[in-house]
Amino acid sequence: MKQWIVALLLVVGMAWANEEGNRVVFDLKTGDIASFEQKILKGIAFHKAHYEGSLGSLEVAVVIHGDAYKFFLKNLKNSPYAKESQLVAMHAELTTRIAAVAENYEVEFLMCEATMRTLKIDPSNVYDFVKLVPNSTIGLINKQNEGYAYIPAHY
Repeated sequence: MKQWIVALLLVVGMAWANEEGNRVVFDLKTGDIASFEQKILKGIAFHKAHYEGSLGSLEVAVVIHGDAYKFFLKNLKNSPYAKESQLVAMHAELTTRIAAVAENYEVEFLMCEATMRTLKIDPSNVYDFVKLVPNSTIGLINKQNEGYAYIPAHY
C-alpha cells in the first residue's frame, strides 16, 4: 500500500511540475536567410511538435535585433535592406511563412526599438504581430525572468 501511495504522489508531482509547460526565447540577430529558416521557421515547428507530441507544451518568444530586422518588414523598398537581392526575391515567401509561424504556433515576436530607430525603420513598416520592446536586452531579461530558456540564434 505504501508503494502505491508513493507512486501516486510521484505521478501527481511530475504532472504538477510540468503544468506550466516549457518556454524558450530565441535571441535572433542573424541576417542569414538559411540560418533564419533553419533555427526559426523550421526549428520552432519541430520543437513545438516534439513537446506537444509528448502531451506537453512549448511557449516560444523571439527577440529580434542585430541584422534580423530585415525578416520582419512589410516593405523592403525604403529600408536598409532594399538592395539585398536574395532577400528581395524571397520576401513574399518569407512573409507568408513568418506570419504562419506567428499564428499557427502562437509565437511572440519582440523587436528592439532602440536600433530600429537608429536604422530609421518606420514602426508602421513592421508586421502587426511584432511587439516593440525598448531594447533587446530588456526583452531577453524579461523573458528569462518569466522562466524562458535562452537560445541564441546569431549565425
